[in-house]
Amino acid sequence: MRGRKMNVACPECVGNVEFAEKPELNEIIECGECAGELEVISLDPLVIAVAPEVEEDWGE
Repeated sequence: MRGRKMNVACPECVGNVEFAEKPELNEIIECGECAGELEVISLDPLVIAVAPEVEEDWGE
């Protein structure tokens, strides 16, 4: 993975989401094209999904 960029399609706009470094599981990222918040849900294969909305009482 080192030195190799990874690409995956944004589930919102189908734009190209590029990772310069290996992402972490459950990492929240932003699509560079639509600014949607995305979550890394799998590393092998690399899969991203729209990040869940944060509830008002989240973390309480």
